[in-house]
Amino acid sequence: MAEFAPLGGEWRLACTAQGAVSHPDALSNVTDWIGAVVPGTAAQALRDAGRWSVEEPAPLHDKDFWYRTRFGGTGRSALRFQGLATLAEVWLNGRSILISDNMFLAHEVEVDLAGDNELVIVFRSLDAELARRKGRARWRTALVGNNALRHVRTTLLGHMTGWQPPVHAVGPWRPVEILEEGRPLRLRAALLRATLDGTDGLLDVALDLDVPEGHPVARLKVGDASAPLRWNEAGRLEGRLRLPGVEKWWPHTHGKPCLHRARAVVGDVELDLGSVGFRSVEIERGADGRGFAFRINGQQIFARGACWSTADIVTLAADRATLLPWLRQARDVHMNMIRVGGTMTYESDEFFALCDELGILVWHDFMFASMDYPVGDPSFRAGVEREAEQFLARVRRHPSLALLCGGSEIAQQAAMLGLPPTLWSGPLYDEILPRVAQSLCPDVPCIAQSPQGGDLPFQPDAGVSHYYGVGAYRRPLDDARRAGVRFAAECLAFANTPAGPSRPTDIVPKDRGADWDFAAVLDHYLGLLYDADAAHLKVADSEHYRRLSRLLSADLMEAAIGEWRRPASPCDGALVWMLKDLTPGSGWGVIDSDGVPKLAWHGLRRAFRPVQVAVTDEGLNGLGVHVINEANTPLRARLTLVGLQAGDIVVMRRECEVALPARGARTMSSAELIGSFFDITYAYRFGAPALDVATVTLTDAVTGARLAEAAYYPLGRVALTHDPGLSASLECEGEGWAVTIQAEKFAACIQIEAPHHRAEDEGFHLLPGEQRRVTLLPTGAAAGRPAGEILSIAPLRERTVGVRFG
Repeated sequence: MAEFAPLGGEWRLACTAQGAVSHPDALSNVTDWIGAVVPGTAAQALRDAGRWSVEEPAPLHDKDFWYRTRFGGTGRSALRFQGLATLAEVWLNGRSILISDNMFLAHEVEVDLAGDNELVIVFRSLDAELARRKGRARWRTALVGNNALRHVRTTLLGHMTGWQPPVHAVGPWRPVEILEEGRPLRLRAALLRATLDGTDGLLDVALDLDVPEGHPVARLKVGDASAPLRWNEAGRLEGRLRLPGVEKWWPHTHGKPCLHRARAVVGDVELDLGSVGFRSVEIERGADGRGFAFRINGQQIFARGACWSTADIVTLAADRATLLPWLRQARDVHMNMIRVGGTMTYESDEFFALCDELGILVWHDFMFASMDYPVGDPSFRAGVEREAEQFLARVRRHPSLALLCGGSEIAQQAAMLGLPPTLWSGPLYDEILPRVAQSLCPDVPCIAQSPQGGDLPFQPDAGVSHYYGVGAYRRPLDDARRAGVRFAAECLAFANTPAGPSRPTDIVPKDRGADWDFAAVLDHYLGLLYDADAAHLKVADSEHYRRLSRLLSADLMEAAIGEWRRPASPCDGALVWMLKDLTPGSGWGVIDSDGVPKLAWHGLRRAFRPVQVAVTDEGLNGLGVHVINEANTPLRARLTLVGLQAGDIVVMRRECEVALPARGARTMSSAELIGSFFDITYAYRFGAPALDVATVTLTDAVTGARLAEAAYYPLGRVALTHDPGLSASLECEGEGWAVTIQAEKFAACIQIEAPHHRAEDEGFHLLPGEQRRVTLLPTGAAAGRPAGEILSIAPLRERTVGVRFG
């Protein structure tokens, strides 16, 4: 099979004033060239040369950037440009061969090579182009610095500076490739469509091939099964293979993400067509038509995960090695969905392949967000259609692709400006993109926008919402229930505090134009939930403030997700904003920019468990105890409810057996478990509270293994006034290290602080006398023997108690 390979040769980069050089012939006067990586960006090359930094990013859109390289080759060939950001012209041996004004388009150009070839690409100043753009939008957004960006097809990364540094995407950000020679066949395009027919898998294939001569005999193969491929009148190979009782692809929380390798044998040549997965995806709207739930292979699931940005805002790299650590951590925290929002970029084939392997569903927006785009311009419209077609043509074969969405917060922006419903949408989202999606991905649901669904497009109790009631809007925690959230495609954004100390260059996220940031949101909840004076604490004890802040966002996320996952909840999905930080600091990410999970990540890992127990305060009805089994096998477990006073005095203890079917759930009341009146939520307030904390533990009925646990504080965490009596010992664990922690009394929120290491698990509680062994993972190559401190965090300063180890 003929394939494209990365173009060889050494790339060089030069920067010139906008418009100063019009043609490569004039580059002889330019002497300041530096090395560059392709695929890559101008920011990356300048950073590597010590001329630019993400901490103080110099603007790049006010200049022209020139890339050039030399390579060998003679005769007829083809060059492929996978992505040029953004206004680019390409010359080969002094002749212009391509002009592109869309960062998201790929181009293939037939060329004649002359032995020693020079390729030159110029990226023109975006600022200069935007200054030339005319035409008023129907409305303007405050989230983007320059609303003229609506005319140009480029990423909004670097332009929504309330929550990201102004790192401008310039350069050949996707591969530049050349056609390999000497292959007997060239596969120009392959359409693979894997569907289910009952329990059987159907694989339909259409292959566009260049063959030297004739129509050789061909077969389609998957494992030991095969079926003939036939040449149609247009010279395309087509065929269908039925796989009886095929093993389906599932999100990893609900089963095995099973993939099958597909091959085509054409004459004597075998073509690897890649992996396919057989699954069905549907959207369930519910009896009232206001719901939004994913049904995978006929099974309704609770979709949980996070919103994606980019693996690296400087390089925009999207290769397997760069992506794998981030997506693996998403899988490890029990996320089964990642949303790529319209403010980012179209993700790479490697991104989808990894999500296929890891069992992570992908919700992918088209790259439109927060602006009124000029779809009435015929050239803009044609470019958008081509952009969508190219994207879908390369990703439609991936079983992880679960939803396509026209864009993010377009209707919301217009509606929040008080504009009428006629301005909330338009043909781009209602006609053009859905038509392309239906044509190329008929088995993948497509919605017009996110959010959408209610009388106002952002109402949480209908369709898809971006829920920030608990969060930016500083609503009390019970708003997570009162809002009636159906599906939160974004939610629970906090200034999640990382483990290390803050730095002067740290970015605290905010909405652009707002007079408050998300650190203020966190401070609000510190007062609301922990009775902490954040302003005073920052000055008097910044260390305790940082530790409490880490605990708080984990607490809030775990509580909200527990509320939404309970069986009676109308909510069917929650995607946290966001998976990772773009730069160091207290960002929205639950993983910091260095790849270290924050305490919020550990809170989500507990909240997202496929087999889970959660508790909710039902007021005069006591506690609701919710047991969830998403596994495809039945659950037999032992449930233990314990009430503790002063950390080790057991004031109440009950146990029972719980049996759930595969993918079943059950809610029990504390009264049902206790069997008599006990004011476990301190709702009746007859005298002093009977307990400080109630714990629920779920263990396997056969092995006794801990499956899940939860804790409830009737008077809040501020009521914890005892010393838990922590002890710890450091032990070798193979070639690494682990610390064993024990508590004499109940110990809340165990945080493990060890320079150059991170704990595999944090934020959990310990019951009286309980031991837990935690692996310590190095965060650098020369971590050495770990040493640090184990802490049990409570809001009162004197209750932050710990023990050193190592």
